[in-house]
Amino acid sequence: MDFNQLVHTNALFNAISVVFLALGYYFIKAGDWRKHRAMMISALVASALFLVSYVIYKLNAGFAQFGGEGAIRYIYFTILFVHVLGAIAIVPLVPVTVMRALRERFDQHKKIARITWPLWMYVGISGVVVYVMAVHMYPYQGG
Repeated sequence: MDFNQLVHTNALFNAISVVFLALGYYFIKAGDWRKHRAMMISALVASALFLVSYVIYKLNAGFAQFGGEGAIRYIYFTILFVHVLGAIAIVPLVPVTVMRALRERFDQHKKIARITWPLWMYVGISGVVVYVMAVHMYPYQGG
């Protein structure tokens, strides 16, 4: 198996989670908590599948290298740095947010979700941006 191909799977799972997160936000604002819950669980599943795929990829293929030069290199690494910090931050935030909802502590859930949701969205979107930049726009050419 070519583990390098998992980079595409990772980006797909990230993009799917972003769509579910956006729909979850839409449905809760529309007052449809059942659809909100379904979308957020779907986002959680997509993110969990991403995490499994990502770990397998990293253990077997290492890191994609960025080939851009000049100003775009600083832009890329800034996006990547903030993405990584956000990814680290959502690791505890997502389970706490989910547990508060499952325990029907909706006032506490809403408070933390106001932090978790935009951060999770940023991590998902920036993950796709990093993928596009490193794999499709400025792939490392070696040397």
